[in-house]
Amino acid sequence: MDQLSVYLLVGVVLFGLGVFAIMTRRNAVAVLMGVELVLNAANVNFIAFARFNGLAISGHIFALFVIVLAAAEAAVALAIIINLYHNFHSINVEEASSLKR
Repeated sequence: MDQLSVYLLVGVVLFGLGVFAIMTRRNAVAVLMGVELVLNAANVNFIAFARFNGLAISGHIFALFVIVLAAAEAAVALAIIINLYHNFHSINVEEASSLKR
C-alpha cells in the first residue's frame, strides 16, 4: 500500500464517520461536529493530492478556503443552535421543523 492510499483511507474513514454522525444524531452540536468531520476529510484529500502531485500549492489553497468556510459555517450554525435552545429549551434538531410561527 503506497502512502497516498493511506491518506485516502484516512479521508474515507473521516468522511464515513462524519456522514454517520450527520445521519444518526439528533443533537444539533453532534450534527455540526459531523459536518466538520466531512470538511476535514476533504482537507486531508486536498493536501494528500497536492503533496503527491509534485508539491502543487493548489491543494493547500483549497484546504485554506475550506477552513475559512468551516469557520463561517460554525459561527452561523452555533447562532442557529443558540436560537433553537432559546425558543425550545432543547437542541434537538427534530424540533427545528416547528419553528414556524
